[in-house]
Amino acid sequence: MGNYSKADIKEMKWLLRKTKDTVLYRKYQSILLHMKGYNNTKIAELVEVDRKTVGRYIQQFKEGGLVALVPKKSTGRPRFLDKFQEQELYVTIGNNTPEDAGFDGIKNWTAKIACEWVFRKFGVHYSINGMLEMFHRLNLSYTRPTYVLAKADTAKQAQFMADFDDIKKTP
Repeated sequence: MGNYSKADIKEMKWLLRKTKDTVLYRKYQSILLHMKGYNNTKIAELVEVDRKTVGRYIQQFKEGGLVALVPKKSTGRPRFLDKFQEQELYVTIGNNTPEDAGFDGIKNWTAKIACEWVFRKFGVHYSINGMLEMFHRLNLSYTRPTYVLAKADTAKQAQFMADFDDIKKTP
């Protein structure tokens, strides 16, 4: 049973029951089996991980205790733009139209136009979905533009609305 007391084993069993994290559960299970005297090969077979992985879990536990077994938060893939470049994008979209930013004749920002602006400004390619994720991260909302006829005849529109109401009432 090694150098571990019954209290140590009892604590490990309690932690094993309480954890909901599958990675941490596997680590605790490996340590519990180690405390009970199983060798690394048998532990690896029971827990279904590589023998070297079991050895790493045990080494982490011996060096840092239970805290060393807790998985670190994954940092994820690094962003393409740094914080300052993202802020510049935010300010540009918030304060300028695409026409002001060098896109002749375009009045509304779209993800595609923002991708092109980022490429022109920073030389970084973004997919449209990647840009939409960045909009979300920067708290920028996006909507599809609606079109209004510039030369619409108000009298004809009023007549249409009246006719439309009559059509809705007929069976």
